[in-house]
Amino acid sequence: MSDWSLHPQLTADTRLVVTLPLCDVRLMDDANYPWLILVPRVTGARELIDLADTDRHQLADEIDTASRALRSAFRPHKLNVAALGNVVAQLHVHVIARFEDDPAWPAPVWGRVAARPHTPDELATRLKRLRGALHD
Repeated sequence: MSDWSLHPQLTADTRLVVTLPLCDVRLMDDANYPWLILVPRVTGARELIDLADTDRHQLADEIDTASRALRSAFRPHKLNVAALGNVVAQLHVHVIARFEDDPAWPAPVWGRVAARPHTPDELATRLKRLRGALHD
């Protein structure tokens, strides 16, 4: 049994969408943006270079899958992909659908406007839409 666990901040800020072969795909609880977080289930991974070659390639494939799902489901102007980890060191990758009329455009999403948690209906709708797009 693995001793991998999700960082408490990611647990608090996100909701599980689907589980892929390497990553948990989670939805950031910010209704301002369609925003996925991919978290490789690899104990102790903090940086991309902490992954074995095969896992790094798998992560790239799963980022591709998440990016295509966001593009299919939401038709964004741009997709932002980033692995920062300054606040949460556990390796995780942000895949964010951006629109020219979103609250932070054209700046990065961090620190621009307060997160707007999904209402229960918004959350259910967004999760259903993303799960459908991720399984297409």
